[in-house]
Amino acid sequence: MKSIKSIIIINRGEIACRIIRTCKQLGIKSIAVFSDADQDALFVKQADEAYHLPGNQPADTYINVEKIFEIIKKSGADAIHPGYGFLSENVDFAEHCEAEGITFIGPNANAIRQMGSKSIAKKIMEEHQIPTIPGYNKDDQSIETLTQEALKVGFPLLLKASAGGGGKGMRIVNNESEIENAIEAAKRESKSAFGDDHLIIEKYIENARHIEFQIFGDKHGNVIHLLERECSIQRRYQKVLEESPSPVLSQAKREEMGEIACRVAKALNYDNAGTVEFVYSDKDESFYFLEVNTRLQVEHPVTEEITGLDLVKMQIDSAEGKALAIKQEEVKSSGYAMELRLYAEDASNNYMPATGKIELFDMPKVDGLRIESGIESGSEISLFYDPMIAKIIVHGNTRDEAFRKMQYTLEHTKCLGVTTNQDFLLDLIKNEHVQSGDYHTKFLETSYSFEKASTDPYINEALIAVSAARYAERNKHNHSLIGWRNSFSQGQWDTFEFNENQTKVNYRTVGKSLTYSIGDSTYEVTIIDFKDAQIHLIINGKKETYTVLHKDQTYFIQHPNFGSLDVKYVDRFPPKKQEKVEGGYTSPMPTEIIDIRVNVGDEVKEGQTLIILSSMKMEIPVVADKDGMVEEIFVEKAQSIETDYLLLKIA
Repeated sequence: MKSIKSIIIINRGEIACRIIRTCKQLGIKSIAVFSDADQDALFVKQADEAYHLPGNQPADTYINVEKIFEIIKKSGADAIHPGYGFLSENVDFAEHCEAEGITFIGPNANAIRQMGSKSIAKKIMEEHQIPTIPGYNKDDQSIETLTQEALKVGFPLLLKASAGGGGKGMRIVNNESEIENAIEAAKRESKSAFGDDHLIIEKYIENARHIEFQIFGDKHGNVIHLLERECSIQRRYQKVLEESPSPVLSQAKREEMGEIACRVAKALNYDNAGTVEFVYSDKDESFYFLEVNTRLQVEHPVTEEITGLDLVKMQIDSAEGKALAIKQEEVKSSGYAMELRLYAEDASNNYMPATGKIELFDMPKVDGLRIESGIESGSEISLFYDPMIAKIIVHGNTRDEAFRKMQYTLEHTKCLGVTTNQDFLLDLIKNEHVQSGDYHTKFLETSYSFEKASTDPYINEALIAVSAARYAERNKHNHSLIGWRNSFSQGQWDTFEFNENQTKVNYRTVGKSLTYSIGDSTYEVTIIDFKDAQIHLIINGKKETYTVLHKDQTYFIQHPNFGSLDVKYVDRFPPKKQEKVEGGYTSPMPTEIIDIRVNVGDEVKEGQTLIILSSMKMEIPVVADKDGMVEEIFVEKAQSIETDYLLLKIA
């Protein structure tokens, strides 16, 4: 049995911080690696040692095996923890670790290899009588054969990359006219993401749920499951909310699915942390094997909260050769736990990722609240990596209690400086269908709508808070903030832009108060104090406290009524904007050019893909909005560009 004294973490962000925490508790030296963009990151500060990986792109840093092994040898680490993503499910990397005599904290390489191919995984499950989804899973991968097999399966169907996960290389196809383009797109995306364009075809189960079971094995043949996680609320196949226990599973069905999850693990001789994912229909309680994630999951804290176990410690114990310290009958669920992922993104604009510095990051004190994050005030969100800011986990005695705690947490979370999905998350957990557990994997697309409406009942007061903060800031050296004479007693105004709508906020001093008017609404406002980004106001007789800070013309506001939002101050004499190029296409965000699908002089049709962009692991096609000819192209493949950069021009 090998005793691990030092672990090098080949990952970044919150998962690196999570692993470091358990290492410190166990007296194990933690070693980090970091890219250029991460040199000031929290996980680098927390690690006992840290080594620089020059560059920013994952291929140059966190998945550059040659550089990584140079650092591993230099560090003298006993073991490697890959976290999730990057090299965590790379069988070549796991085998290389074994060859170098370094302990890989994860399952054996053979299990990774078998489950790394959805095609092979499905065949293994069929051999062991595990229920699988009907479809096509063979070696002939020609467009013609895949098209023919798709027609046999019927619509709707799902194209799925055999080699990957996370939504890459996945397409839902609803009719025959879509199939050929969908196959080509899925193959291209799969090849780009995983170096393998093999696809499998499955019957798409509409309104299904995604329920997964945490499995754990050791090197002595013992296997257990640690109950389920419901992960059905997703966008672009990325999970948004995870909870346990599932709101739809009966105890009998839970035991049945858990027993099958253990059979899956035994079929693979599984010996560390993993997750067996199932597609579940609550119409008839049928379920089908989906895949095995051969690593620690992003949502593992949900399982830790209901079981009281430390899954990272269990991973280390198993890697050292220790037998599981808990038996299946000893696994008990205590209360309810749920997790939401706070992202730097604009949920009202198709979840467009955002970049920039987080000026303020502060969480409330709530019993049962757990925050997993690699972010602190001053951290940068770059375009090179996933834009997740934090995982917010709460535990309660009941599901209702967990939801109540989550709502309070989101109302009082201060994450200002970049656009986040905090207001979306707050709206989501208030949704009656989510609260009742009545949802499925397509819920966000088909049964839910989120817009930052300019008619929101709280937007006027938020704009008043910003205007009052501007007023207080201008007069911070005076002894009194209100009651000014001369021009200050005359009518003043600020104009703000929110959700592409401009609102004029009028105000004047009246005695010792400010009178605000927005449209037909009037508000009597007294500024009590403005200090450390906190402005205390009395609005129409009610005391309110807002957090307000700004970068350039953008103001970020937090208040329990809406979580957080941002507005833009419209200058009274704005600088002349750069004229929009007629026929020009610009980047909607900071991004990298993945592919250019046209050349100068090409005739293009409306809806045709022109350029493929990538930002934070998400591919975004730029399509022609009309027929025309490509006149100029201003970018090249692999180029990194900023928002509004001119891409090409069509005449």
